[in-house]
Amino acid sequence: PKAHTAIAKMPKVAPRERKAPRTVPESLLKKRKRNERLAKAAAEKAAADAKAAAASKEEIFKRAEKYVKEYRDVAREVVNSKRQAKLDGDLYMGAEPKLLLVVRIRGINRMAPQTRKILQLLRLRQVQNATFLRVNKATLNMLKRVEPYVTYGTPNLKTVRELIYKRGYAKVNNQRLPLSDNKVIADVLGKHDIICMEDLIHEIYTVGPAFKEANKFLWPFKLSSPLGGYKAKRKHFAEGGDAGNRDEYINNLIRRMN
Repeated sequence: PKAHTAIAKMPKVAPRERKAPRTVPESLLKKRKRNERLAKAAAEKAAADAKAAAASKEEIFKRAEKYVKEYRDVAREVVNSKRQAKLDGDLYMGAEPKLLLVVRIRGINRMAPQTRKILQLLRLRQVQNATFLRVNKATLNMLKRVEPYVTYGTPNLKTVRELIYKRGYAKVNNQRLPLSDNKVIADVLGKHDIICMEDLIHEIYTVGPAFKEANKFLWPFKLSSPLGGYKAKRKHFAEGGDAGNRDEYINNLIRRMN
């Protein structure tokens, strides 16, 4: 009976009123929609980029295979021409070189202003700098004037490839960027159908129609001092020195400097 009395005396608790749900601020709703829209756009862009990268990779492999076949065909044609000339009792004369590799070997001491200006035009501002040049009357005349300060010759495919892969840097907006990604090449030279390293090497080595743009895209190569040193910088290569034209022997020098 006492327990019943205690329960009866307990005050009745009024039921809690349910609060209305909080309204989400309009600014927060806009922010959520914007984030969802941006995330969706980013996902679509990532998928499109991945698809384009896969297609580009396949195209790059096809081009590389085509260039390898082209180089082999040219080398085979030269060998066959030499054999045929030997059988006929003639002397085989190869085609005139279209590409030169120029390396600066001397500093600015007692240099004439005109010589200094020509070296600047050739983009050879420092000792051990190297650049590619197209062979024509103008460039040959310029090289004659600066011959005591440079050495040059005809590079082979191996030299061109090793220089670009190992010492190659791009000039983009006057900045020196490493060639670590084909995208750097495609962004600048894509309009000339040069989208990868092999395209760039092929354009330089064959002196193609976009050689000027491709060569300008490359920063002048910064080489090391040659292993074993120079023989005599002030003497011409034909006299046992280092300066001047050395034809295909430029490849041996680059091996020691690269």
